[in-house]
Amino acid sequence: MTRDEAVSILTQAGAAGEDGFPLLECAIACAIHDYPFRDPEPARILADRAARRLKERAANESPDEALTETMAADFRLNGDLLNYDHPGNTDLIDVAERRRGLSAVLVIFYLDAARRAGLSAAAVDFPGHVLLRVETPEGPVALDPFSQGRLVLPSELTRRALRAGLMPHVADRLDLLMAPVSDRQALIRLQNILFTRALSMEDYDGAERSALRRALLDPEDHRPWLDVASAREKQGALTGALEALARARNLGEPAESCRVGMDRVRMRLN
Repeated sequence: MTRDEAVSILTQAGAAGEDGFPLLECAIACAIHDYPFRDPEPARILADRAARRLKERAANESPDEALTETMAADFRLNGDLLNYDHPGNTDLIDVAERRRGLSAVLVIFYLDAARRAGLSAAAVDFPGHVLLRVETPEGPVALDPFSQGRLVLPSELTRRALRAGLMPHVADRLDLLMAPVSDRQALIRLQNILFTRALSMEDYDGAERSALRRALLDPEDHRPWLDVASAREKQGALTGALEALARARNLGEPAESCRVGMDRVRMRLN
């Protein structure tokens, strides 16, 4: 798969609705868009095998237990505690090979398997950490893909929320702490992580790519184009920065805010 082919996949997914969002294929396309000409088939094979195994387990186990045992025990998908900042931890193809990564990537395999096995699950955009919400006969529960898919009790969710800086009256609201997000938003969360990491390393080309992927996945949102513009400006690609700012303005960014940015870039061009 080439970078252009990856862009085509993300563009089509961005124009489609939420039902049937091709999460795994979009995540593969995101990885290829960053580093093209790699073989994504091992990631697909892992996902296929995990879905089949999960369906077998779910026939005799509770949904949460089946997911944990399948993904963390059978297929050894887990968080990378020792090398948390390793670049491969945010790349789905690398994670499929290493079986280690960040929760924002691991949750994609959990979600894909759950969908294909007929289980009800969704990502939870928890502060600083992506969790998995699983519907069970006893009610929804939270799993942590980074920590061997273990169950996260409500009291621990509150403690984590308080450590993340949420106010006590919010940290006590289980309905807020476990609010599900769409598969599209789960993948966008991963791109946000990549954008932040790229900026911290002054990898402005990588920051631009991750911001562009967010723009393709959610074409009605003006904010990714502001990040594209910022990354291009830092690379000296000033004409491209102006084009991105114009896209943001057309999608709803306040005109005054865009004018200030455009004036700054034009001054550099002159």
